[in-house]
Amino acid sequence: MLTVSGLSLRFGDKKLFEDVNLKFTPGNCYGVIGANGAGKSTFLKVLSGEVDSNSGHVSFGKDLRMSVLKQDHYEYDEFKVLDTVVRGNERLFAINEEMNALYMKEDFNDDDGMRIAELQGEYAELGGWESESDAANLLQGLGIDSSFHDKLMSELTGAEKIKVLLAQALFGSPDILILDEPTNHLDIKSINWLEEFLINFEGTVIVVSHDRHFLNKVCTHICDVDFGKIKLFVGNYDFWYESSQLLNRLAKDQNRKKEEQIKELQAFIARFSANASKSKQATSRKKSLDKINLEEMEASSRRYPFVGFKPERQPGNDILMVEGLTKTIDGVKVLDNVSFMVGKDDKIAFVGDEIAVTTLFKILNEEIKPDAGTFKFGVTITTAYFPKDNSEFFQGSELSLVDWLRQYSKDQTESYLRGFLGRMLFSGEEALKNAAVLSGGEKVRCMLSRMMMNDANLLMLDQPTNHLDLESITALNNGLRDFTSNVLFASHDHQFIQTIANRIIDIQPDGSIVDKSTTYDEYLDMKLGA
Repeated sequence: MLTVSGLSLRFGDKKLFEDVNLKFTPGNCYGVIGANGAGKSTFLKVLSGEVDSNSGHVSFGKDLRMSVLKQDHYEYDEFKVLDTVVRGNERLFAINEEMNALYMKEDFNDDDGMRIAELQGEYAELGGWESESDAANLLQGLGIDSSFHDKLMSELTGAEKIKVLLAQALFGSPDILILDEPTNHLDIKSINWLEEFLINFEGTVIVVSHDRHFLNKVCTHICDVDFGKIKLFVGNYDFWYESSQLLNRLAKDQNRKKEEQIKELQAFIARFSANASKSKQATSRKKSLDKINLEEMEASSRRYPFVGFKPERQPGNDILMVEGLTKTIDGVKVLDNVSFMVGKDDKIAFVGDEIAVTTLFKILNEEIKPDAGTFKFGVTITTAYFPKDNSEFFQGSELSLVDWLRQYSKDQTESYLRGFLGRMLFSGEEALKNAAVLSGGEKVRCMLSRMMMNDANLLMLDQPTNHLDLESITALNNGLRDFTSNVLFASHDHQFIQTIANRIIDIQPDGSIVDKSTTYDEYLDMKLGA
């Protein structure tokens, strides 16, 4: 068990959280959520001892081992991949190093023999004799082939290093596992493998993630960083979100009888109590859910931007026809004779090779030309495009946000522009910020504002969820789900794809496509089951 008692942390005048008292128990997975800047990652650093709190303390049994997902991707560049994973258990690695040093001694004596016997006993208890095979299995599960295991970390790509560091954190059956954004840069197979690993993990998991599907799949509890506090709720992310939205609605309607409010909340809890992430947790979760009442749960203080797209006109029957598109980038054919038609009401998620997907979007928006093939939009179609790289829209800009947005607005009045920015969480003085100094998430919200002003009936978005917090992802998700016309998009967010797309186009490594009219989950079942 990991216990947090009276924990408080401030940075200057800014209070992140205070008087936090929590218990994290084995067999459970705790998802830490909160708005950007709320202190989620900092809280993990306090738990791991990397950052000192102003008051309070974190404690766990002296015989328990904590493992943390490292964020420095260059820390182990001089080590082999397999050794890097085994270093996840530093004691085990140190024992092995000491034994090897003793075996290499030229003046080996009886004392050395006795020391090796002691070390071998501890080594066996820690699973040392199986350590290399265990490490190899973790790497294989995360998609790192055995041909890489003896390479130096410096020889790997950034995405491959992330997988190795994740394997390092999981290695050796730690008692407490601290993971900050573990799904970043993982492919679908690796994420599925990680989900199953954590669902069956017997220790304590504490994780920060922007991946809602991942949080729903693995989490038994949610730690909500809000109001300068950290509160613990039983259930996954969807349960927390729906509860929060319900409480917000109830808070706005003070005339309703409290009995009716409680009845509505209890009905909601009853629906969710069967949706346990782990079947073995279902009974204990139901008991905890039965105890929830309005006094224990506060409506969230978080703000959600308004994201809504309204087409100026509905499209005709001809939307988009693509015939034989072919493109080679740096000697690699990323698109090979790609052909498809977009039908009315199609919302298509493009998955597979990212370079190929981005290349396709750039061709459709005439940023680059294909080597061969053609495409044609219907005469009724107007488009709006969200590029993967938005830097050119902000680089060197001296404009305030109001003036930046004015470039794309039919209504040039200050009141309209400020009202629009306010709905996108740029209110008051924030609307006068220089566009060039915005954060990644703020730039995305500006680009979405630009799209909304277009009134287009065909939207194209290449990785729009990058840099967004959970609140903005949820708002964009709902906006595209409710959009009444066509959407072509790419995203790493599983739930985003599942809840928006009714058709999947998977661009294969050879540049060809697989085109299925189905949901994302159904497509993955077909693909992974093949």
